[in-house]
Amino acid sequence: MYDYLKGIITIVTPTHVVIEVNDIGYKIFTANPFEFNEQEKVTLYVEQIVRENEISLYGFTNITAKMLFNKLLNVSGIGPKSALAILANTDHTALITAIESENIEYLVKFPGIGKKTAKQIALDLKGKLTEMPGISPDLFSTSINAPVNSENVQLQDALAALSALGYGKVDIKRVEKQLIKEPKADTQAYLSLGLKLLIG
Repeated sequence: MYDYLKGIITIVTPTHVVIEVNDIGYKIFTANPFEFNEQEKVTLYVEQIVRENEISLYGFTNITAKMLFNKLLNVSGIGPKSALAILANTDHTALITAIESENIEYLVKFPGIGKKTAKQIALDLKGKLTEMPGISPDLFSTSINAPVNSENVQLQDALAALSALGYGKVDIKRVEKQLIKEPKADTQAYLSLGLKLLIG
């Protein structure tokens, strides 16, 4: 039904953003909500998922990420939440490389992905992603422009986002100990680094 929405980000939470288009606020689930800033004008490529008791919108900053999301949804055992968790790590080139090389150890690092599902991802998607238009590291780079607050609210928001993606308390606590040692940064920077620490 929807292909993209162009409007103003009015709300940013650990799980979703709200984009206002013509005085209507759309709740959009996205892999990295904190890459957006409130009052920022953006274009989000969206995918509508219809379930028995729910109609949800999932948003992406470029068409290729949306296509990758849909490819993941075609894998048995992968739902929208799992697909978002996989896409939250901004190094999508590493993901594609892992799928192409059938690197199961890499794939099982994502929350909710066991060996069986990881093998299914490699089986179903190997050879189908590199042919997608626009696949390049540049498309998946994330700009880190959010202002840095004197308080460490950004770190707590990033940890909340990791929890929303499905990572467990033990893993989040381990990552928190390492992130505290880092220089203060914005939420998206903490989130990206946290994902790198979890996935490797």
